[in-house]
Order: sequence, then structure tokens, then C-alpha cells
Amino acid sequence: MNRHLPSRRTFLAGLTASLATPALLRASGLHHASGHAFGTSWGISADDPAALKALGPVITALFDEIDKDLSPWRADSAISRFNSDPKGVDASPELSRVTQAGLDLAASSDGAFDPTVGPLVARWGFGPITHGATPNWRGLSLRQGRLSKTDPDLTLDLCGIAKGRALDRAAHLARAHGVGSALLDLGGELYALGQHPEGRDWRVAVENPLSDQPTGTVLNLPAGLSVATSGVGVQGYGRNGQVWGHIMDPATAHPVAGKLRSVTVMATDAMMADGWATALFAAGDVAGPEIARTQDIPAVFLFDTGTGLRQVETGGIAAVLS
Repeated sequence: MNRHLPSRRTFLAGLTASLATPALLRASGLHHASGHAFGTSWGISADDPAALKALGPVITALFDEIDKDLSPWRADSAISRFNSDPKGVDASPELSRVTQAGLDLAASSDGAFDPTVGPLVARWGFGPITHGATPNWRGLSLRQGRLSKTDPDLTLDLCGIAKGRALDRAAHLARAHGVGSALLDLGGELYALGQHPEGRDWRVAVENPLSDQPTGTVLNLPAGLSVATSGVGVQGYGRNGQVWGHIMDPATAHPVAGKLRSVTVMATDAMMADGWATALFAAGDVAGPEIARTQDIPAVFLFDTGTGLRQVETGGIAAVLS
């Protein structure tokens, strides 16, 4: 199992400790800081308005820095330079770290997570990498800071994991600025820093992928854990009775098909929650839950039954559902 995901035993033990902790903070009011990055919005909720005021500009600068490294939408980013260079590049420490995480995840998921699917994503109208070779994550290599490829047209797209990495770094920055209790949100991915000021876990809702139905699943998110959801969501469209989303099935070179509508993953860092949510959704109706059970990943799968949603839980996540 990936080291960034809590084992069932560790996950449940940590949850029990969290729920047993006395309520040390009683404040009910929360303050907020927010902004925009990576084509989405971010926000922090905490009970310390002074810390949030100082933190906002620093997080904005951090996200700008990450964007310059990892955004395929920017022609001047480090990842775009790699994509346009047939020989590869000397990668920055950040690009190296996130690329290695993506390659490790590709291996662990048997290619369900593939950081070279950018051209497929663009072909279906969702991404900026409009040219490139057939996806093949095994054609990428990272050795001593040198990022190279076996095919000069191979491209790299880390959008399925980079947002989570940005959220992890924002949480680290918040700690460094003395924020001990906060809920961080980056485009719907969440990180629990400490507990809610009332002394309980943060409570977060899993968005219902069927727009005509209310949210029915709520998670109690313990301190130090993150949660991310992948699915058809807002980045999708319907055609001939089929719902198409932005997540590709590398095996078919098409958007993921089937009845699976979303996957929510909980992990000890946001980068792995983000990446595994993408991988498990890409794996599809049958293989997704099978991989989650094999890897003992805390996850919630939501399937469209035609009359509502069917929910499948793995990895002990049932213990935090309300």
C-alpha cells in the first residue's frame, strides 16, 4: 500500500483517538481567506482572522510558483518546456518530486493513473496538450534530476496530482504561520489542519454527482487527513445517453464509461488523495473498487443506478461517514 495512505489499522486508530480527544476549543465563529489559482478557487476557514490576513498573500505567491512549474496551460512552465523538448529537461526539484509521485502511482495502479494522457484529454475537449505521442507512462524516466522520454513526442500532464501537491504545501505554509486549526480547500479538495474550533472533526460533504439530488454522504475529516473527489462532475457532458467526463481510460483511449460517477479518497496527504481518486475513477466500475480493496484505500464510490446512487465503501472509510 502507498505510504501516503493510512492502513486500515492506522486509519481507524487515528480516528478513534481523534473522536476521543476532549473539546479544547469552544469558538463557533470562523473567518475565511480565499482566492483563485489553477483555474479554480481556494479557501481557508479558521478562527484566527489576523493569521488568515497575513497568510492569504503568501499562499497566492506559493500557488503562482507551483503554476510556473506544473501548469500545462502555460507555455513558459517547466512542464511545457519538457513537453516541447524532444530530449527532455533538467527538472526543478518540484517537477521532479511530483513527476516521481505520478510515476509511482502509475506503477501502483497498473497504469490506471497515466501522467502521459494529456493529448487524449485534449482530444475530448478538456485539456491544452493538443499534440503528442500515444500515452505511455513507462516511456518517461527521471534520474538524478534529468527528466527524459523514449519517444520525442511524449508529453507529461500532472493535473491529476498537482492540485493535491499544492494543497499539501499550502497546509505546510499555514502551519508555519501559526495556524493550528483550519480547513483548507483547493477546488473541492480538502485538508484538515487540526480540529474544528469547537473541538470536533471537520465535517465535509461528498458532492452528489446527480445534480437533481441532494448531498447524502458526509465525512468527519480527522486532523491531518485530506480528501479528494474525482468524477464526471462539472467537467463533463452528455451525449446519446452516455455521460462523458475529463478523466481518460488509458486502456480504451476514451473518457471513462460505465455507471461510476465519482470516487472520493481519504489519505494522509492531499497529493495521494488527489492521485488515487483519479486512478480509481479511471480504473472504472469493476477494477476501481477492486484496486481500492487490494490496496486498502479508504474510498467512497458512487454509481448511477438509473433511479439514484449506489454507494460502495472500501478501506475502513465507513468509520468516518455520517
